Amino acid sequence: MGYTYLPVEQVRAYCEQIFVRHGFSAEESRGIVDVVLTADLYGIESHGVQRMIRYHDSLVKELVHTDAKPRVLFETKLSAVLDGNRTMGQVTARAAMELAIAKCREHGFGAVTVRNCNHYGIAGYYARMAAEEDFLGFSSTNTEAIAIPTFGRQPMLGTSPLALCMPADPYFFWYDVATTVVPRGKLEIYNKRGDALKDGWAADEYGNSCTDAGRVLDNINAKRPGGIFPIGGGSVDTGSHKGYGLGIIAELFTGIFAGGHTSPHVENGGMGDTSFGFMALDYGMFGDKKEIRGRMSELLEELRASEKAEGRSRIYTHGEKEMESMAEKQKTGIPVNEKTLEELRMIGAYVGISFGGMEMQRG
Repeated sequence: MGYTYLPVEQVRAYCEQIFVRHGFSAEESRGIVDVVLTADLYGIESHGVQRMIRYHDSLVKELVHTDAKPRVLFETKLSAVLDGNRTMGQVTARAAMELAIAKCREHGFGAVTVRNCNHYGIAGYYARMAAEEDFLGFSSTNTEAIAIPTFGRQPMLGTSPLALCMPADPYFFWYDVATTVVPRGKLEIYNKRGDALKDGWAADEYGNSCTDAGRVLDNINAKRPGGIFPIGGGSVDTGSHKGYGLGIIAELFTGIFAGGHTSPHVENGGMGDTSFGFMALDYGMFGDKKEIRGRMSELLEELRASEKAEGRSRIYTHGEKEMESMAEKQKTGIPVNEKTLEELRMIGAYVGISFGGMEMQRG
């Protein structure tokens, strides 16, 4: 399947118009689309504009409430629990992390959880919000049950990512990973392309490795057995139990602390009953911030400069590829596959805006 490269700012304007037409304010639309396009710019196609169809469908079905606002259910100087009131995930997640940052700025630490919300995009976006204020940032979300536990075949946990961002030079340490081998979005991309999954990514209804993306997604959508393996695949010999445990940790920081639904009880594909967790920590509580940031930068540079494996010319640290990807795509545009392109045109037609005018380049 071919790709078309679309200019970043034109895609941004087009997608912002879509959310405005759906009833969001201009400011809210800018925030939502910034999260979406950051994923594409970072090279995370699974969470970029290919997710626009999911958001559009949820808004049409009124699973997302455009006129609702989150409310505080519980609060201390250092923490808060918000009810998302089925609001758009990106809108409430940004507000929650801003609250955590405000508490951190005043008290050195802030933690905010959210329940009853919707898909919020890439977890690392929110962790980076804190790092850009020179704090350590953390973010996580649960999802509907898509992942099977080690030795199981029934989905019980989400793809639930863990993200952490620490200021460093010249690149922040930016860690954002699903607790499964791959996120659901990657299965969607492979299904759109008609490509076979890699062995060990996902399981069929019997708990055995399955390379048919459509079959796995059909089982997930129908709430049948089968799903995605935790990090480490389906065997303890390759570390499956480690990914399984990380999935439970993500659940602790989200559904458990927020008092929301845990993954086995999330319905509607995570629309309306998803939970988030955010933290901001002023690492200056451990000493001089300049020195601490310098030590982190030094460690990362030592890792990049260390001896390479045979046939390898470079070692990356987390966040480095993403910054290089963003610089490249600002010049070349965002690659969009043909199926996603059709979806973007369809969404525009539905809300009454034209897709025309974008300069396109086949890739």
